Amino acid sequence: MGTMNVQKKAWWHLSLTTQILLGLVIGGVFGWLFPHYAVEISWMRDVFLNMIKSIIAPLVFSTIVVGIAGGGELKAIGRLGGKSILYFEIVTTIALFVGLLVVNITQPGAGIVLNAATDTGAIAKIGESHPKTLIETIVHIFPSSLIESMARGDVLQIVAFSVLFGMAVSAVGEKGKPILKWCESLSQVMFKFTGYVMNVAPLGVGAAMAATIGHQGLDVLRNLGMLIGSLYIALLLFVVFVLGAVAIIARVPLRKFLHAVREPFTIAFVTTSSESALPKAMEVMHRLGVPRHIVGFVMPTGYSFNLDGTTLYLAMASVFVMQAVESTIPGFHFGIGQQIGMMIALMITSKGVAAVPRASLVILLATLSSFLPPEHSAFGAIGVAIIFGVDELMDMARTSVNLLGNCLACVVMARWEGVFDDDRAALFGTPEEHHLETAVGEPAFAEADD
Repeated sequence: MGTMNVQKKAWWHLSLTTQILLGLVIGGVFGWLFPHYAVEISWMRDVFLNMIKSIIAPLVFSTIVVGIAGGGELKAIGRLGGKSILYFEIVTTIALFVGLLVVNITQPGAGIVLNAATDTGAIAKIGESHPKTLIETIVHIFPSSLIESMARGDVLQIVAFSVLFGMAVSAVGEKGKPILKWCESLSQVMFKFTGYVMNVAPLGVGAAMAATIGHQGLDVLRNLGMLIGSLYIALLLFVVFVLGAVAIIARVPLRKFLHAVREPFTIAFVTTSSESALPKAMEVMHRLGVPRHIVGFVMPTGYSFNLDGTTLYLAMASVFVMQAVESTIPGFHFGIGQQIGMMIALMITSKGVAAVPRASLVILLATLSSFLPPEHSAFGAIGVAIIFGVDELMDMARTSVNLLGNCLACVVMARWEGVFDDDRAALFGTPEEHHLETAVGEPAFAEADD
């Protein structure tokens, strides 16, 4: 029997998840003890992130084309798109109101007096930008150049082009088979490439944490503690009660799901970039039993439309600043009715935020400017400048929840479409999975995890 050849790992052979967590701890200690040297090794983090980003465009392109052209999924992709957008909107709206509820209970901004002399230089460039309107977002989806979109790493444009390209490959029949076979090979090569890059993840994660602590010091762990604590509480409540309820309703195999997402979740948490975890997340969702065309469509699309952690953060951060403005300006009041109006605005503007570190500050600054009286609009920038100092700690939490929400969305959509493979999910992380992958001719993604 094939399983007899699988040897038990030695006690010192740590799983990748354990290695990543060790890298996180060691990096933090190194950044605390040797801050100067820690900042100097930030290039190791950058190399890791660059390697990950180089995978995204070819992986998304090949996965979607194979999913559509290889499985005859032309009708399914339109139905899937409608279901996905509906699901994304419902879940992100709930996230907004969870954030609104928690920030009104904890009142983290109450008592903070905004000083007009606060240094806002750190957000000068942010102020030059603006969130996309609905029309701008629609126009932006369709690229004028695929090469330019890939160079910029614009995942949404790559998805749009890949869907249309996959439909065209399917429509030409036999003449499209060579292209389809090439995309299948490319997809498998990129998953294997992902495995190579993930081998250096503990080093990249450790360097990222060391550089953060070395640059900002341990004070970054104490400043604005109430806001940070409130955000983590709100995200925990959202994950447990909202995403947990969704998982139960969709009959998600929870133990296997958590086993699958732990590595991409940790990477997203430390690097504060959903993109850094995208290739690994797509790999494990396919291994968990979600068909390729669903993973290839839902995961990248969710990076623009299903940022649960970011939308919850925006609700809390915006009300936090308004609470501080109330403490600063006598007679100024921002009531629950106005807060709900702000949430409605965020439901639209947050869909245009990119899944990259601190891009949500663009949305936050623009939203505050819209809801503050013109004579007090400067306080919006001052409030954002205060948050900016500890934004990286909050970015860790919201980015990892974004990743978790999109992984769950893949399983939910697969279950909704009736194509989730429970048998394959049951084998995830076991020695038998290795033999299954080898038997069907796909890359043997995993050695058995502990």
